[in-house]
Amino acid sequence: MAGIYIHIPFCKKRCIYCDFYSSTYQEYIPPLIDAIIKELKERKDYLQNETVETIYFGGGTPSLLTENELGKILAAIFENYPVEETAEITLEANPDDLISGEYLSSLRKLKINRLSIGIQSFDDEKLKFLNRRHTAGQAIQAVRSAHEVGFNNISIDLIYAIPGQTFQQWEKELNIAFSLPIQHLSAYELTYEKQTLLGKQKQKGLITPVDEEISIKMYETLLEEAKKHRFERYEISNFALPGFYSRHNSAYWEQKIYIGIGPSAHSYNSTSRQWNVSSVEKYIKAIEHQEKYFEKEKLTLNQQYNEYLMVSLRTAEGLDLNKLEEKFGTELKNECLKSLKIFMNNKMVTQDNEKLCLTTKGIQISNLIISELMRI
Repeated sequence: MAGIYIHIPFCKKRCIYCDFYSSTYQEYIPPLIDAIIKELKERKDYLQNETVETIYFGGGTPSLLTENELGKILAAIFENYPVEETAEITLEANPDDLISGEYLSSLRKLKINRLSIGIQSFDDEKLKFLNRRHTAGQAIQAVRSAHEVGFNNISIDLIYAIPGQTFQQWEKELNIAFSLPIQHLSAYELTYEKQTLLGKQKQKGLITPVDEEISIKMYETLLEEAKKHRFERYEISNFALPGFYSRHNSAYWEQKIYIGIGPSAHSYNSTSRQWNVSSVEKYIKAIEHQEKYFEKEKLTLNQQYNEYLMVSLRTAEGLDLNKLEEKFGTELKNECLKSLKIFMNNKMVTQDNEKLCLTTKGIQISNLIISELMRI
């Protein structure tokens, strides 16, 4: 089984924390769609005729596309790839794009069956700080409208530890989220990437990050509230009702092969990784003139080992020592166990038979634990 990721990089405006490639030049939408369709056709052998079980429109803001534009891309996928009848088809969307019942109904007609709505906050002041273009009211309305037209697989994104955010405000955010008809929640601690406006503001001392202890308490409350509402944590930042885990994201963590289409999109086939140029203009031009538009690297044994550790430990399923040994041999398995010993002694990692999992305490320093295991 395999997945297809389509990157739609356009945004009406840029959020201050985002470090993904995006563009505000929406006049490039028509030629980009043509280029995406050409890339889909040219690379149809990449998945080695594996059946496609997930299709994911990410961005950027894919919900800026019309029914006709999305339909053209989906038609190209179905014409060139074997797609599972019950494939999960996800569209990332901004709340203010989903106010119209007519647009939501058109998505259903296209067989898009999962929405991932980038809400980030239900607090208008926080939304303004993050430079989001929707309001809290529109976010709530978007979820309810999607549910009313028949979507029964709705995910929302939230961010916590926003400067100035109190523990009580985060509790209120969670209360609103779990009162809505959602089946999946992705919740991320705000990160400060150096190249973003947010990162630059922090460097200049213009904003003060939330205290680490409060941030940890926010995550622990997230775990408690999720459990109370029957949402299962299946990855550090992802929670879902039983049966509603993101099949597409799970495929990433299970290291299934996938193809990434569009500017800056990444592809992976277990032994190599490649990524497209991060420029709409260069991507379109290269596709039109049949020029190279991507870079590719063959993964070394160490890189494959590092990736396996990183994605496995982030999941609730944890790291399977039997699979680790099968993939990389007994020597690397023993090396891994030796490196983890100190964390196991400090109750940050637990071992149940042949499975190693991060504890709640371990999740707080997951990046440190994973980095200690990496082979250079």
